Amino acid sequence: MPVMSQGFDFVSTLGFNIRRRWRQTRMTNLQILLMEGAYLIFFCGVIYLTRSSTMRVIGSLSGGAAAGAFAIFMIAAAGEAGWWSIPSGSISYFWVQLFLGITVSMAPTFLILWRVVRRFGRRGIAVFLIAVAIIGPPRDYLIARSFPEWMVFSPGVVPVFADAMTYVGMVAVGYAVMRLVAGPDDKDILTR
Repeated sequence: MPVMSQGFDFVSTLGFNIRRRWRQTRMTNLQILLMEGAYLIFFCGVIYLTRSSTMRVIGSLSGGAAAGAFAIFMIAAAGEAGWWSIPSGSISYFWVQLFLGITVSMAPTFLILWRVVRRFGRRGIAVFLIAVAIIGPPRDYLIARSFPEWMVFSPGVVPVFADAMTYVGMVAVGYAVMRLVAGPDDKDILTR
């Protein structure tokens, strides 16, 4: 009888762990969806506050898509180099969801950068890129610490530098695409 009892406890514990892991995966998916929704709401607010034209909004979304493609490339390259990894779990559409999340989260950045460059010129973009390089890695390390199922960094200074360069590349590539789509910064008429 004690053997059967141990077997029963083991099975129930195993079942609990499987359910708990399923909930964590599902919760992570839910968290990503909530984050994307929050960024979408933030994007709408930034559109209103920056008084962006329709073409500028399309340009910022195009820039977000370019930044998303660059980020996915860098995530894959960093994973191959062993600098960091982003476990995708068993969700088949994870990379698409990550790409859409990066696109939506970067689009407001380009509208804000548009206004900064419109006001301060090249100095504005230089300061913005330096700020992104400084703020990006601590943000990602905080996320990795808070949600280890999302991201894991390897030790050392190389992953920090690579993460900073990823942020700079995302902003530079996305901003260039936004300019290609929407035109120069000072040619827009502010709407409302």
